[in-house]
Amino acid sequence: MKPTPPHGSAKRHPAGVQHAVLQFAELFDGLDEVQFWIKDRRGRYLHVNRAFLLNYDLQEPAQAVGKTDYDLSPAFLADQFVLDDERVLKGHKVAGRIELVGGADQAARWNVTHKLPLRDTRGRIIGTTGTTRPLKSAERSLGGGHGLENVLLRIRDGYHGPLTNGELATLAGLSVRAFERKFLQVFHMPPQQYIRKLRVRMASRALVFTDKPLAEVALECGFADQSHFSHEFRKHTGRTPRAYREHYRIT
Repeated sequence: MKPTPPHGSAKRHPAGVQHAVLQFAELFDGLDEVQFWIKDRRGRYLHVNRAFLLNYDLQEPAQAVGKTDYDLSPAFLADQFVLDDERVLKGHKVAGRIELVGGADQAARWNVTHKLPLRDTRGRIIGTTGTTRPLKSAERSLGGGHGLENVLLRIRDGYHGPLTNGELATLAGLSVRAFERKFLQVFHMPPQQYIRKLRVRMASRALVFTDKPLAEVALECGFADQSHFSHEFRKHTGRTPRAYREHYRIT
């Protein structure tokens, strides 16, 4: 089911959110390639940094504050962001996820994204905060130095082909069991689930921005065949690939 876009003005925010904005604003404005944002519980942007403004071709923070993802991004991407936010608002984290992130020019760029719940002094979740940054092959400190950098790069470059936990464990320098435990600890899901989610995200973009046949999209995004693609895609999005394309198609 498609999430409902949040509505309403952002003129008044809980004091805890205002305090958080003041804490982080100046720090993240100095980072050139890292987009940073804070949202309230209704998905409205309370603060964005300079890199965020540049990515969306905005001139000043006032153009983003009070807006939602539906105001800034294509609907199919906004839906994914909102689903992420709903999970984060329940206390979960999005840690080191590799994904394609668009900008004002609609070009897709490989990024690594982190999202956290934002809490007030009493520990209550009052919003979400996150960062996304370009994923660089030569970068050694990717994802906070968790030791899975080579694994993430291999997934980015090879998501469309077979990837076994054994191969990924070897890249991480761990036994399969130790690798699976560490991956789950860092990313809050098993490696193969992470890969399936990435494949679905890649396929969703292909469905919206290209006219490729479903069978071709399936194979290019790492699914065994069109039937497997349809089953996995519907499980993750609630729609068949064909219905998803019809709903979100950009004409």
